[in-house]
Amino acid sequence: MKVMQRRALAAPHLVAGVDEVGRGPLAGPVVAAAVILDASIPITGLADSKALSESRRTHIANDIRDKSLAWSIAWADAAEIDAINILQATFLAMRRALLGLRVIPGLAEIDGNRLPNLDFDGQSIKGAAIVRGDASVPAISAASIIAKVYRDQRMRDMHRDYPQYGFDQHKGYGTAVHRDCIERLGPCPEHRRTFRPVSIKIR
Repeated sequence: MKVMQRRALAAPHLVAGVDEVGRGPLAGPVVAAAVILDASIPITGLADSKALSESRRTHIANDIRDKSLAWSIAWADAAEIDAINILQATFLAMRRALLGLRVIPGLAEIDGNRLPNLDFDGQSIKGAAIVRGDASVPAISAASIIAKVYRDQRMRDMHRDYPQYGFDQHKGYGTAVHRDCIERLGPCPEHRRTFRPVSIKIR
């Protein structure tokens, strides 16, 4: 999947929606996306990614990538999550996603109740934290969808390296099956070692 590279083009009139997926799992990255929608090309079906079926998310994600003015996907991996904690890793992924946009928006609308640092090399982006923004703000919904589709694919790819954990099914979340795998096999390099029950298993 393409991750756009930032250009030195400021667009203060544009608004980026930003959201993340994967804060809760026991394994894999936390993934963030930033999307600037094109008001002249509406995208139907935008909603919280969790409210959509997998096939519907995939279809809408293709529309988002094709029709948006700009989009970017970024992440923080399990080692970074363990090093700086999940909140800071989430903010890091969001910053990386904003840096990946081909234009610099004037405003970033962030899902949740807290904002990452929005100062970039002397340039600042205004921020607005919007609780449940993934269900109410189209650009944030778009970000949640492409982030979810990307992370799910990453976890399916991870399954090929570690098939014994079933990452293709639970996507790293702490299901009973996944917890049983950790108990029997111990963690793999993609597990978040500061998360329970992984942290308990490696003591």
